[in-house]
Amino acid sequence: MKRWQRQTVGMAWGMGLCVAALACAQQPKAGAAAKASGFSAATVEEKARALAAKPYQEPPVGVPSSFEKLTYDQYRDIRFRDAASLWREEGLPFRAQFFHPGFYYTRPVGVNVVEGGKARPVPFSTDQFTYGPLVGNPPKGKVNGFAGFRLNAPLNTKDYYDELVAFLGASYFRALGRGNVYGLSARGLAIDTAQPGGEEFPTFREFWLETPAKGSDTVVVHALMDSPSVTGAYRFAIHPGERTVMDVDSTVFVRKAVRQLGVAPLTSMFLFGENDRGDFDDFRPEVHDSDGISVWMKNGERLWRPLKNPKQIQVSSFHTDGLSGFGLLQRDQAFSSYEDLEARSERRPGAWVEPVGDWGAGSVRLVELPTREEIHDNIVAFWVPDAPVQAGAQLRFSYRLSWGFAPEGAKAGGSTVAATRVAAGSKPGARRFVLDFTKASGEGTGPVEAVVTASRGQVLHPRAEVHAVTGGFRAAFELMPDGDGPVELRCFLKRGSETLTETWSYLWIP
Repeated sequence: MKRWQRQTVGMAWGMGLCVAALACAQQPKAGAAAKASGFSAATVEEKARALAAKPYQEPPVGVPSSFEKLTYDQYRDIRFRDAASLWREEGLPFRAQFFHPGFYYTRPVGVNVVEGGKARPVPFSTDQFTYGPLVGNPPKGKVNGFAGFRLNAPLNTKDYYDELVAFLGASYFRALGRGNVYGLSARGLAIDTAQPGGEEFPTFREFWLETPAKGSDTVVVHALMDSPSVTGAYRFAIHPGERTVMDVDSTVFVRKAVRQLGVAPLTSMFLFGENDRGDFDDFRPEVHDSDGISVWMKNGERLWRPLKNPKQIQVSSFHTDGLSGFGLLQRDQAFSSYEDLEARSERRPGAWVEPVGDWGAGSVRLVELPTREEIHDNIVAFWVPDAPVQAGAQLRFSYRLSWGFAPEGAKAGGSTVAATRVAAGSKPGARRFVLDFTKASGEGTGPVEAVVTASRGQVLHPRAEVHAVTGGFRAAFELMPDGDGPVELRCFLKRGSETLTETWSYLWIP
């Protein structure tokens, strides 16, 4: 299964869904014939405010019927012409390319280019694309807009414009740090995920791309969001690098009360791993885009929960009065853990959300859904405020979203969980847990203790030792369950009064 297929088809999983300028270099600049209008960040906010005051209207289908019925392979046979890339002829540090509407993406979105405080629409043209033999002729009739867009920049080498970030489908987007290949995605908002009655998927209806200055290391994108319950104005300041960073500012206007508002949602895939292989008969040791969720509290507590592919929908909630950050990470970066020459799962980025300002009390929520196929993104994580979201409310959320290897950055520090393994215990019905931790900073001496707690049942034989191979630590214990209910487990290591590691958190379901 090709990676782009996994991402594209993955947007149609059971909970729902999880580009250019000129047609060619000889044409005038994109939008040159279109009327320009004044633009600022306030422009998008006012559009969102006005939209929220009106009843929601589903955007119309905007492609010919033949392009509504494109197969996956046909859609892939439509390619954007590099010569038509926005900002290519100007030699700017970023270039924009656009996705053709059709397949799943039948309601085009508007794209505008901003320069000198003026915004002009980027017109769609079939000359911007090549149509392969599987597609045949370009669409006939008027097409207003694109499915989405991607931004390219010299990420890995100074001489080649790598794909950096893509916005495609609903409010989905994804990005890469240096050395990464695409994996997990982010969204603008998640509404009523895993709630009775189904999920609502807000959509980015229109984009504005600010023309970057020559030599700039930042490109700015604005987006207008709409859905039956909310509208929103988003600003993304995108900085490529070893860790690609997005500074996100959002203003949300609430049309009607929202039962569960998911802020800064992340979406990923976990099929099986070292802690949860299930019954998959596969040559690969592990298949996932993320292997765990990390949650940091402002009080200093740091949690790590390995992901699972559950038998039924599983929702975990981590409450805090002050959130420092959370993210879905791919900590295991060894090729031998995956043995997949096509997917290259060891190169998947993690994504880290760091609130700017005080978000108040709330919970990081993790939703894990059962799946039998890796094409489905079955993992969702987001922040849910404690305060109710009422109709007429105006909410502001700013955060820094980082993508890459160890996206939480230099502040991570300390010893972290490197592996979780589960096996039969020494007694009938018991389960054995073996946890590996990375090497701790400092040169302390003395015995290391594993502090293990269980919400029910009995913890047997807890112990910890230095890992002779990695220089880190290994902890092991057994759980004798009490009944058939789920058991919440926690473990951290300490030496005397010094805490050495983050807290491992695990929900064991017999």
